[in-house]
Amino acid sequence: MATAAAVYLRHGAPAPGLVYHKGTIHGMPKIMRPEARGSKASKKRIGVVRCGSNGIGIGDFIGGDLVKFDLGRWLSDVEEHKALAIYSPHEGGYEGRYLNRLRYQGYYFLDLSARGLGDPEATLTQIHPVCPAHLGKQPIARWYFPPEVDYRLEALPPDAKGLVVWIIEAKVLSKSELQFLALLPTLRPRVRVIAECGNWRKFMWKPLKEISGLTPIDGA
Repeated sequence: MATAAAVYLRHGAPAPGLVYHKGTIHGMPKIMRPEARGSKASKKRIGVVRCGSNGIGIGDFIGGDLVKFDLGRWLSDVEEHKALAIYSPHEGGYEGRYLNRLRYQGYYFLDLSARGLGDPEATLTQIHPVCPAHLGKQPIARWYFPPEVDYRLEALPPDAKGLVVWIIEAKVLSKSELQFLALLPTLRPRVRVIAECGNWRKFMWKPLKEISGLTPIDGA
């Protein structure tokens, strides 16, 4: 059993038949001796939860990937600041919970990537040219497209609450481009902006005006 447990631990997987205690020694879980499934001792050890200074909270044990206690604050901040910079964990998936909550409120979405976006002001609010690939032999053509935001605002159904411009990889944008995105809800009152500006250990957000330098950062 000891050899089998060592093999499983080497590959990062729990060994079958072992019960894990929530206490830690130098950051590693303490492995208890094998217990019969359904026994009182096994149930007692599995039910132990210790929340200390290591950042573990109750949300990690009751469906932390599904239950988010900050969704109410998320909705209020979207309505208050209208443009937010978000930071999600590297493993991804968490931002979908917050996106769906905005969808339940009646918002429609315009998903864009910051890479290849060009000039955000021209692309989102003005008629802008797009040059398709010409492969070096055809003449350089230029096609004109309507403003992305205005075009979709006109196409929204009457019962829609507004349009959320969700920009991924916004960390590649310059400071002036982020400042325009922060001011876009002022130019288009029915628009909300969510920019993915980086990653963090947990899902968090800040007003985009603070990130772009339009307002002083709290505590600075």
